Amino acid sequence: MKLLSDVVAPAKLNLFLHINARRADGYHLLQSVFMFIDWCDVLHFELSSTKALQRIDLIQDLPADDLILRAARILQQSAQVNLGATISVEKRIPSQAGMGGGSSDAASTLLALNRLWGLNWPLSKLLPLGLKLGADVPFFLRGRNAFVEGIGDRLTPIDIPNAQFLVVKPPQGLETGRIFNDPSLERATKTVTISDFATQIFEFGHNDLQPVAAVLCPDVCDALSFLKAKGLSPRMTGSGSAVFAKLNQSHEDAPKMPPDWQWKICSNLQTHPLHGWALCDD
Repeated sequence: MKLLSDVVAPAKLNLFLHINARRADGYHLLQSVFMFIDWCDVLHFELSSTKALQRIDLIQDLPADDLILRAARILQQSAQVNLGATISVEKRIPSQAGMGGGSSDAASTLLALNRLWGLNWPLSKLLPLGLKLGADVPFFLRGRNAFVEGIGDRLTPIDIPNAQFLVVKPPQGLETGRIFNDPSLERATKTVTISDFATQIFEFGHNDLQPVAAVLCPDVCDALSFLKAKGLSPRMTGSGSAVFAKLNQSHEDAPKMPPDWQWKICSNLQTHPLHGWALCDD
């Protein structure tokens, strides 16, 4: 195998996001539901007989040492392989949006190079590498929609009904650290159960990060107000600045958007498109 083309890396939405506490070490305890959607980056991998790792940006320029190259490097070093790869990237998921694009790219890179380099590592060996790259990477590696707890490390697979969503990313972005360090962040939301979530699913809970993000990033307020004015019930995903709203039959078409917004009508996915690429042995 010398080439793996059209390797997808899907975005995620947080259907809700509650912050329950802050630990002494600064990490926050949270509860959320992570759900895959069909807004995807696309990566192409070509085998190199040397250890060189190269990334080619096909749509937009990425940071010089992004999570794609870091994922490739950590797998190369951990597996002690003398092979490399050229990775061409069609970056479509908005950045600083709360949609997990970088983490998803890292997970798809680990899964693809595991195949391209003939490692055949099981998921249990890839997950620790993913966790070193970011708290959300194990979710993308496991490949199932999940009820998420702890510091993002406890994932329980769940089924979510099929639905469509309007996802909007205004021009401004947000750095996650700014929100989590803000003194006004709510950090004592009561814990809930999967059964609680199942009673409402798409209407359940709220996003504790949203009020802080709305102050730090006026575009979040603008996007929420815009969708509310169209009769939708939007909320922010993750740490923003993207917002989303579930569509129904009366909202089959997207309203006319401001020209500088990125947006897409998305369907949710029951599993990651690469689910099963690494054997689950746990």
